[in-house]
Amino acid sequence: MTINQKDIEKIAHLARINISEEESATLEVKLNSIISMIDKMQEVNTDNVEPMSHALEVTQPLREDKVTESDIRSDALKIAPEVVDSIFIVPQVIE
Repeated sequence: MTINQKDIEKIAHLARINISEEESATLEVKLNSIISMIDKMQEVNTDNVEPMSHALEVTQPLREDKVTESDIRSDALKIAPEVVDSIFIVPQVIE
């Protein structure tokens, strides 16, 4: 697959960006270079390669899942200007 000037013009139109002919020519070369590199990567045999979530053998340190904060709902509801059925009532902001 290759990118040509017509493709670049179409993409620029869809993206609603203006590019000059010089920029378009530069983009054509760069995009075709990227596509060429992707094509080379597709040729690599990965049949015996296990999928990885990260390039390095690292693990995420986890913490114990325990509650560290107290329930402040009742205190917050006491200071609210308006509450109905334990729900904060706020002014309408979208009409």
